[in-house]
Amino acid sequence: MSEPVLAVIVPCFNEEAVLPETARRLDALLDQLVETGRIGAGSHVCFVDDGSRDATWALIGALHRGSARFGGIRLSRNRGHQNALMAGLLNAEADLFVSVDADLQDDINAIEAMLDAVEAGADIVYGVRSARPSDSWGKRMSAHAYYRLLRWLGVEIVFDHADFRLLTKRAMDALRQYGETNLFLRALIPQLGFATSIVTYERSARFAGETKYSLGKMLALAVEGVTSFSTRPLQIVTIIGGCTAALAIGLTVWALLATLVFRHVIPGWASTVIPIYLICSVQLLSLGVIGEYVGKIYLEAKQRPRFLIAETLAGTGVETPARLAPGLQRTAHE
Repeated sequence: MSEPVLAVIVPCFNEEAVLPETARRLDALLDQLVETGRIGAGSHVCFVDDGSRDATWALIGALHRGSARFGGIRLSRNRGHQNALMAGLLNAEADLFVSVDADLQDDINAIEAMLDAVEAGADIVYGVRSARPSDSWGKRMSAHAYYRLLRWLGVEIVFDHADFRLLTKRAMDALRQYGETNLFLRALIPQLGFATSIVTYERSARFAGETKYSLGKMLALAVEGVTSFSTRPLQIVTIIGGCTAALAIGLTVWALLATLVFRHVIPGWASTVIPIYLICSVQLLSLGVIGEYVGKIYLEAKQRPRFLIAETLAGTGVETPARLAPGLQRTAHE
């Protein structure tokens, strides 16, 4: 039986500072795995340029010209990390698919342990952080709280797992069948239902450059994870609405008794203003939560492409422009 071809998918956004070192380390790792017979000689790296404004694409082009092992996909504009990652996965041709960020915080040496897990029967292998010494205390606490929140809301997710994972071809073929516009792969992959395994590693500090995940982007991803995979917020809003309605009825009964029976009404604005503020705030909160779900329905109903590919540099095993994934369009040619 021939060795499996491995495709390493690396989403990039303004990563010119770290990209040469990332390519060097991945090249050395693939050389080692090929020499030891773990993967086939056609294994390759696919960098996905997510609308970078620096020299990222020029560096990808230089890497491609220097070695057929490196390929690249340039999206027509910035579409976000999840869409960039999906673009690489959908347009790579291999037996095994590994996704890893360009910043070298994930330990790529764990890929060999992932291959061991595949040989043991796993179709999906999650890279899970055993320690996060490079993260601040606040980031660690907020991340752990978010994972717990997702689980409480009924979202199936692997604790301390980001987007460092391995998929077999069978798992990737199943993932291709999911066509939603609102992507949150960390919760989507567990829904595939194949045999899974976990490989732990220690998260490192970023090798160079600055993080591209601002607080706003992290919050947006957090909201995406909740609203794309759980309807429990709608149920919570319903419960809050019921409690508020019960409170309003109680206040109404109290007002009637105070006026008609006890003939005693406490003067002042508090008894009027506070219930109004309470009810209005709950209504606005409820409308906001419902609006978030309606907005997702609106985006999904449009069925717009998740991304457009502007240019492709085909490395060994990477699909050529004529074999791009169905439904994806090209806006420019190499």
